[in-house]
Amino acid sequence: MFASPQSATRSIAGLYQEVQVDTGVSGASPHRLIDLLFEEFLASCARARGAIRARDVQEKGRAIGRAVRIIEEGLRGGLNMQGGGELARTLQDLYGYVSLRLTQANLHSDDALVAECVSLVQPIHDAWRAIAPREAGAVGSSTPQ
Repeated sequence: MFASPQSATRSIAGLYQEVQVDTGVSGASPHRLIDLLFEEFLASCARARGAIRARDVQEKGRAIGRAVRIIEEGLRGGLNMQGGGELARTLQDLYGYVSLRLTQANLHSDDALVAECVSLVQPIHDAWRAIAPREAGAVGSSTPQ
């Protein structure tokens, strides 16, 4: 479904360093990097919603811009369209829709549109976490193998 682990890791790690997320990106697995993208997307949407409510146009634009970049360059850009089959095509379409709706939310300062995007991406993030490989040596981990 996603591009080769090495190219995806470089691309995603670069995006994360650029958006200044304070995590251990350099040692993260490709699976964890995608998880980090989902986390930062959701955090950016939360910041955008707060900025919309506070009528902070600059912060709204920054937060929505970051969320769109994560969707486009990280999640959508990392899809393996040749090997990912129907799932990759469906995610590509969904991510395109989310980018469009975020752009509309930015133009109209529409909190409900940002909330819609969160409601579309959150289940994918939850599913991604559910298939996380168990980390070696993790004690008491509830993540399925």
